[in-house]
Amino acid sequence: MTTRRSFLRWSTLAVTFAPVRSLIAGPQAAVAKPLVVSTWDSGLAVNAAAWKVLKPGGYALDAVEEAAKSIEKEISCCVGLGGYPDREGHVSLDACIMNEKYDCGSVAGLERILHPISVARKIMETTPHVMLVGEGAQQFAVANGFKLESAELSADAAKAYKEWLKKSEYKPLMNIEQQQGKTPKRAAGGPFAPNQFEDGSFNHDTMGTIALDGKGRLAGACTTSGMAFKMRGRIGDSPLIGSGLYVDGEIGAATSSGQGEEVIRLGGTHLVVEFMRNGATPMEACKKAVERLVKINPTKAKEFQVGFIAINLKGEVGAYSVNKGFSYSVTQGDDGGKVLMAESYYK
Repeated sequence: MTTRRSFLRWSTLAVTFAPVRSLIAGPQAAVAKPLVVSTWDSGLAVNAAAWKVLKPGGYALDAVEEAAKSIEKEISCCVGLGGYPDREGHVSLDACIMNEKYDCGSVAGLERILHPISVARKIMETTPHVMLVGEGAQQFAVANGFKLESAELSADAAKAYKEWLKKSEYKPLMNIEQQQGKTPKRAAGGPFAPNQFEDGSFNHDTMGTIALDGKGRLAGACTTSGMAFKMRGRIGDSPLIGSGLYVDGEIGAATSSGQGEEVIRLGGTHLVVEFMRNGATPMEACKKAVERLVKINPTKAKEFQVGFIAINLKGEVGAYSVNKGFSYSVTQGDDGGKVLMAESYYK
């Protein structure tokens, strides 16, 4: 069972700093070995699911889907139906998936479906659309054989929601729209999801995975239950192609985790890939994107977290975050992988 604190905590047994460069292929590498990279230390288990597909020569797209499914079925603060709810007490899920040919699918605000990542792939492969949301996404899922699950909160989520209600004293107001002109804009809709929790951890809720297979094909997946206690209907960067995830089969792939609103402002992962297109390494590209983000409002940036991870066709890996504490997991073989700590703009 994963709590928010354990989701963010990285084990001293797993984290290593010195071998970072050894995990990054040099520029002379002509053919890359299979590789999978995920956000956070919990990404090791996610990578293991992907590695079962990659090791025997499987497709990167299948690998990232299996990676996402592996955490969607766990009871976690941050991903899947066991995740923390919105401020109305509903768990809504966002996910997207993309392959090396620019094929992509996405769902947002999807409720009561165990594997939103598989619904996203079904949209990608069977419809002319990229994204379905809310009730329409659920209808599509059920029509395509996905089971409608219970709407009951997990024990962890129910407890966390109960405590949040006490401290926030949140009581939905009837006809709040009529009061918009009588109160400050932000206060009229409050309270809002906290940027940080009492233990100091940032309120970010994404598992992003990017992979390179033995045939040089790239793919990525992103799945989340969204920011805890968000406004009902809020969508972050996770299901948005070019924000939470982007894959270019000629260049590389990137995904992100953190406060989605900030990533959306830049089209963050597309920006990372474009920096790589212009010659930057994955590390340099992630750093440049973070610097661009911080430049918007340096003071505000100290109060939120955003982290990017990226890979390219050479098998090079990079990561960078706004604030310290962003970890990521890299798997390239049967050794169980490594958890690394990203460098950050603010130390």
